[in-house]
Amino acid sequence: MDALRRGAVPESGLDLLATGLGRFEGAIDEELDAVAGGGSVFKAVRGEYGSGKTFFTRWLGERAKRRTFAVAEVQVSETETPLHKLETVYRRLTERLTTVSFPPSALRPVVDAWFYALEEDALADGASETELPQAVDRLLTARLAEVSRHAPAFATALRGYKQSLDAGDEATAAAVMAWLGGQPHVAAAARRSAGVRGDLDHFGAFGFLQGLLTVLRDAGHAGLVLVLDEVETLQRVRSDARDKALNALRQLIDEVHSGRFPGLYLVITGTPAFYDGQQGVQRLAPLAQRLATDFTTDPRFDNPRAVQIRLPGFTEQSLTGLGATIRDLYADGSQSPDRIKQLADDAYLTDLARAVGGALGGRVGVAPRLYLKKLVGDVLDRIDQFPDFDPRTHYKLTVSSGDLTATERNFAAPTPAASADDLDLEL
Repeated sequence: MDALRRGAVPESGLDLLATGLGRFEGAIDEELDAVAGGGSVFKAVRGEYGSGKTFFTRWLGERAKRRTFAVAEVQVSETETPLHKLETVYRRLTERLTTVSFPPSALRPVVDAWFYALEEDALADGASETELPQAVDRLLTARLAEVSRHAPAFATALRGYKQSLDAGDEATAAAVMAWLGGQPHVAAAARRSAGVRGDLDHFGAFGFLQGLLTVLRDAGHAGLVLVLDEVETLQRVRSDARDKALNALRQLIDEVHSGRFPGLYLVITGTPAFYDGQQGVQRLAPLAQRLATDFTTDPRFDNPRAVQIRLPGFTEQSLTGLGATIRDLYADGSQSPDRIKQLADDAYLTDLARAVGGALGGRVGVAPRLYLKKLVGDVLDRIDQFPDFDPRTHYKLTVSSGDLTATERNFAAPTPAASADDLDLEL
């Protein structure tokens, strides 16, 4: 409720709020099962602003965590996380890596769990306590043999990390772990002690991702769900950087489909303009071919197994239904549940949905964030705290520019005049 009050997507408990996602459950669960079995999946999610793309990916992540997946959500950004520099994507991945047991960054707990699993396997194979370090090193070499063909530095750094831990050198161990996570500017002394050099580059990121997937699997995780959110921001970067980013995305998709990344479920999100416009996917024909999906049929018959799926967005009816779900959840934790359900009944929730949609130029489909923020912060909180508050009498919806994101402000702006004849001038 606090997240909704702030106009944000909650980090957890999304199954309680899911509206209209039941149609995707079967296909998503099948794909997660395939990934857990050693496969890999790429999924593209399309939807207009406000259709719930971020909500969908976090809902998917929650389902994945219940199946012991690790999850990482990366915001694509021209300055912070440019897609054409995959080393920055890998770095953000490790910073945002989370599991059902550990919040971000879960990289070090995952690696520690992996070494513990190696020790248990070595002991089960008959290694004595004195032979354990050598037995663990042999297992490390065997498990990362495929990874070492492309990124030998990954296995070398893991050895260096373990050696620093065994020697009680926490500072060096932490520095080596940072280097494994793709962080730049790690102290040269720490890199020398681990036997690695330089910083991770674009091409090395593929090998490191492959290594991370191996470590996750051996540490008891079913795989990794990696979300690249807001990929449509590529449309706003310089043309040369945009072309490099689109090609990097094409390369990443090809690697997923080739089977190089067993245990990876890769998701990107974007607007229809990104997928269909000449400044986005259509700019690179091979990428457009890989993402091509037929959306000419009735949305009811969209294929949830397709490489690209679309979120239809909210209608007045579905927005009211979501409001009713939020109201009932709020009432369950309130001291006055009956009064909340009485004053914020379904008819009022519909009126509020119409008012919020009207404030955004009649675009109900882009209203969920603002609608829920107003419902929780301005209506339900007041009903809960003030016995004499009646939203129909004491509350009139007001929407200031401070309530809106830049995109919402565009929707709220008056429709521009089509010609000079449409302008009313005071003479």
